Amino acid sequence: MAYEGSCHCGAVRFTVDGDMPTEAMSCNCSHCRRKGFLLTFVPADKFTLDSGADELSEYRFNTKRIAHKFCRVCGVQGYAEGTGPDGSEMRMVNLRSVPDCDLDSLTIRKVDGASR
Repeated sequence: MAYEGSCHCGAVRFTVDGDMPTEAMSCNCSHCRRKGFLLTFVPADKFTLDSGADELSEYRFNTKRIAHKFCRVCGVQGYAEGTGPDGSEMRMVNLRSVPDCDLDSLTIRKVDGASR
């Protein structure tokens, strides 16, 4: 099974090869809190950027290890690129950019990123 996401204007589109998540992470760090992210983490090889690579811009902060990708047309950040604790390449998908995701049914796991 796979699910799809996009930015608001549709210029950036992606597909994740996997089942729709049933839980998401909500982080209270300065960045995630301001943007209201609900994140899920997937291996990089399960993530495909279908269109819009030329419309992406990138933002890095703090340790600069996470590349927050956002559409330079509409400003929506659908995903980020980084590495997991074991060093494997990961994608952090903002489930708010996945139209078929029922956000109200997600189990939300809160993370205290503000204290790190």
